[in-house]
Amino acid sequence: MYDVWKNALAEIEQQISTANFSTWFQDTSLLSTEDGNIKIGVKNSFYVKQLRNRYLDLIKTALENNNITINTIDFEVQSSTKPKVRSREITPDNTPLKTHVKKVKTDLEDQTSNTGLNHKYTLDNFVVGSNNDLAVSAARSIIDSPGDRYNPFFLYGGPGLGKTHLVQAIGNELLKKNPDLKIFYTPISHFYSDFIDAVKLGKGKEFNLKFRKLDVLIIDDFQFIVGKEKSQEEFFNIFNDLYQLNKQIIVTSDRLPSQIKSVDERLASRLTWAGAFDLQLPKFEDKCAILRAKAELMGAEIEPEAIEYIAENVNTNIRDLEGEFSTILLMSEVRGLTPLELIENGSVSVNKSSKLRPVSAKQIVEKVAKYYELPVKELTGKSRVSHIKNARQVAMFLLSKELNLSTNKIAAEVGVKDHTTVMHGVKKIEKDLKFNFTLRDQIEEIKEKIYG
Repeated sequence: MYDVWKNALAEIEQQISTANFSTWFQDTSLLSTEDGNIKIGVKNSFYVKQLRNRYLDLIKTALENNNITINTIDFEVQSSTKPKVRSREITPDNTPLKTHVKKVKTDLEDQTSNTGLNHKYTLDNFVVGSNNDLAVSAARSIIDSPGDRYNPFFLYGGPGLGKTHLVQAIGNELLKKNPDLKIFYTPISHFYSDFIDAVKLGKGKEFNLKFRKLDVLIIDDFQFIVGKEKSQEEFFNIFNDLYQLNKQIIVTSDRLPSQIKSVDERLASRLTWAGAFDLQLPKFEDKCAILRAKAELMGAEIEPEAIEYIAENVNTNIRDLEGEFSTILLMSEVRGLTPLELIENGSVSVNKSSKLRPVSAKQIVEKVAKYYELPVKELTGKSRVSHIKNARQVAMFLLSKELNLSTNKIAAEVGVKDHTTVMHGVKKIEKDLKFNFTLRDQIEEIKEKIYG
């Protein structure tokens, strides 16, 4: 059975990207093929949905090509790969296990005490979704071979999307594999203040040497280096020294280096030598998976309908999502009602969204035109001039995302002939937003004007 699954995976690997294969298939196993009823073991419940929705036909074909008869395909979460909730493993009658669990935790805390890492950030409690799967795949490669393929590893995205969690998880996983590694995590603001203190005390060389001795350097919130030229220069030198020694460098930011004002061009270029990976806002399915995983880790009971309600109504970031989730659980405990009962009787109201008040399509078009200093007639006209076309596509994007209008309705509002032009415009803005932080800032400013 092992050979069958191995062959099937080899076939699947040829048909999807390396990142997707690593993310969704590396922890799977073939449990049973009896009477054509296929059972596949997976890491957690989120994998079930992703494999069923995205790869079921691919799996079926690969198994059939290996002479496996298929009636049904089911996925089963394997307990050995579930996130570990230590408290559930401890029982009064199992003293050795209790002692062992306590020791493991203490060891990890001791290992991370001088690294700046928070031992609670692990890959086990980081939920993989369509908004972060490529970044997680790269992170796993780093854990397997630090300083190799993804060096430096540059991770960017808005606040509350899990950047700090993921990069600290890399550090913690590396430390588990090799406790002797010299790993250091620091926000760039701490790097800056420590550097200034070292210079004042005449200990600049000691400061530099401390970083050069590291095996892994993790810098968080790099965007705050703006205006700190001496710190940039020091970091640039440290970066070069570590890179030449094949030491792993990990950096997070809310935007690409090229989008950060006053950052030295040489440094900006070096930070993305191995590419840049972004964390995006989670989709509805991703948010549900995050909440289910959090409930499992907490040992909390919450109805699927309550999870879907929270996921549907929190449209900002993961931090707000988990905050609302924790609030509802606390209220549930205090009032003696289930989360769903609280929601249904109106005891809680979740509405974390950029939409602060109702607006019309006309208002959005007018705000976009005003922001780009264009007459509405020109924005909704037939001009193909680049800056006018771009403004028109931004209007299409906002009408789609903020009001959920049909493509035909959007076409009528912005003066284009058919829905295919709208589809193209919306997709173009979505694609540009991944790398163009100037555009991202512009759209956020427009939304503030719309709802302000």
